[in-house]
Amino acid sequence: MKKRICQMAALGSALLLAFSAPVQAAAVTTNGTPAAVATNNIQNWPAGPETTSEAAVLIDADTGAVLYDKGMNECRYPASTTKLMTILLATENSSPRDIVTFTETGIRDVTWDSSNINAQLGEQMTMKDCWFAAYIKSANEVCAQIAEYVGGSEANFVDMMNQRAKELGCTHTHFANASGLPDENHYSSALDLAKIMRAGLQNARFRKVIERVGYTIPATNLSESRPMHTHMPLMAKESDLYYEGCIGGKTGFANEAEHTLVVAAERNGRTYIAVTMRAADLGINCTDSTALFNYAFNNFDTIDVNGTKMTVPAGTTVNDLTTESVDRNGKTMNRYYYNGQYVGYVVAADPTPTPTEAPQNEEEATADISTDQTAEQTETAVQDSQTETKGLSQTSKILLGVMAEQGFEPALAAGGLGGYAALGICLAVAVFAKNSGDKATAGSAAFTNALCGITEPGLYGIILRSKWLLGTMVFSGAAAGLVFGIGGVAATNFAFTGILAFSGWLGCVNFPMYCVGIVVAIALGFGITAFLLKSGKVKEYN
Repeated sequence: MKKRICQMAALGSALLLAFSAPVQAAAVTTNGTPAAVATNNIQNWPAGPETTSEAAVLIDADTGAVLYDKGMNECRYPASTTKLMTILLATENSSPRDIVTFTETGIRDVTWDSSNINAQLGEQMTMKDCWFAAYIKSANEVCAQIAEYVGGSEANFVDMMNQRAKELGCTHTHFANASGLPDENHYSSALDLAKIMRAGLQNARFRKVIERVGYTIPATNLSESRPMHTHMPLMAKESDLYYEGCIGGKTGFANEAEHTLVVAAERNGRTYIAVTMRAADLGINCTDSTALFNYAFNNFDTIDVNGTKMTVPAGTTVNDLTTESVDRNGKTMNRYYYNGQYVGYVVAADPTPTPTEAPQNEEEATADISTDQTAEQTETAVQDSQTETKGLSQTSKILLGVMAEQGFEPALAAGGLGGYAALGICLAVAVFAKNSGDKATAGSAAFTNALCGITEPGLYGIILRSKWLLGTMVFSGAAAGLVFGIGGVAATNFAFTGILAFSGWLGCVNFPMYCVGIVVAIALGFGITAFLLKSGKVKEYN
C-alpha cells in the first residue's frame, strides 16, 4: 500500500511537471577555477583552510549554519553523490524487508566501466541489500532498480527526487537520474548536497546505512553472497587518511564532475558535514575534508542560546550575537547572527501557552537551510499519530511507532500466538473432556476464539483452571513464536486474530510462514491437551 501511494504521488508530480516549462540546464561550473573562500571576509570569523577542491562547504549538521563557504552555491556535477538522495528516498518510502526483483530496465546500467554488483535479470534481493549496494558499491543498476520499485519508474522517481530537494531548500539542484550518470540537466551545489546529507542524518535508517564500513549481500536466487567493503578512505581504519569520528560519506566521480565527496564527522556531541567538489583525485577530497573538520573542531564552540545549542567562533558569547525576529506559521522565530553570519534560531515561547499544546520542534525556517513545509508536515504527522493511538496501551503505542518507522513490527504478529494456542486447547477439551458442561464451555469458547479472536471465555472458563493447560498455552505460543522468528514474520498493520480479521494479515512479512506458525500453535495446544486429558494429568474436566 505504501509503495502504491508513493507511486501515485510520483505520478501526480510528473503530471504537474508535464504542464510546466521544461527544465533548462544550469550554468554548471567546469572551468577548473577554484572559488574564493567567502567566509574569510566575515569580521572576526576564523580563517578557513586553503582547500584544493574547486568548491567546498562546511555546515553544522544540527543547525544547518554555514561555517565555511567556498563557492557553495555554484552548480556542479554531483556524480555518484546523487545516490545520497536515492538512498534517502528509498529509506523513507520502502521497508528493508521488501523483495526487489531486477528487471530489464533496472539492469540496463550494468556496463564494464560503471559501478555495479553485476545484478542479473530476475534476481531477487531485499531492499535493505539494495540500500547497502547503492551506498558501499555505488551500484548504478541497483539505484535504477530502487527507483523503479519505489517510484514505479525511474522517471517518476526522479520527480520525487526533485520534489524532495525542493522541500529541503535545495535551490541549485536538478536531478535527471537516480545514480548520477552524466547529464547536462543533472547538477547540484556543495550546499545543496550538504542539506541532503543533513536530512539523511536525521533519518535512522539512512544513518545506519552510511555508518556501515562493510556489508555482505546474502546469496540470492541467482548469485552467491557478495561481501562489500567501503572504498571511502576517511571511514576505513586501514587507510592512512582515516579520520577519527567519521560517520560516513559518499564519493562521486565522472570525467566532467571529477572527484566529489560528501562526508560527516562527529566528536564530543558536535556533528559537521563537509562537501568538496571537483578535486583532481579522491585523496584531495579527503585531505580537504579533514582540514575542514579540524577547522571546525579547533575553532568553534557550542553555546546555549535560550535552550538551543549553536556553533559559534571560539570565545563568542550570547552578547556578541545580533537577532532578527521573523514570523513563521504564526510563531515568532529569533534568528541569531555573528557579524552578519547566520548561526542558529530559537522559536520564541508562546505568550499565551495552553497545557495541551506541546512546544514545536521546527526545522530551520529559511530557504537556505530547509523549509517551513517540512516542519509543518512533521508536526501534522505527529499529531495524527497521537490521535490515532489515543486509548491504546503505552506498549501498543510503542509497537505502532516502531511499525510507522520501519514499516513492520515482529512483536505485533507474535502477540496473537497465545490466542491460537488457546484455540487448540479449547478444541481438545471440547473433544476429550468427560464433563458435558466443560465440553460445551470449551466448544463455545473455541468458536468465539476462531471467529473473532476473543480469548477471554476460553482463558477464564477453561485454561486458568489447570496449571498444566496454562503451561501448555505458554509453551505452544512460544514454539510458534520461534517459527515466526526463524521465518522473519512481522506485522505490517494493526489487526486482530480470528477468521473475521484474517485478511488483515495477508500483507504481513512472510505470510506463508505466518500460516505455519498458526498451525503450530493450534496443533501443539490441541495435541498436548489431548495427551494430558487422556493420561489423567488433568482431571479438572472429568
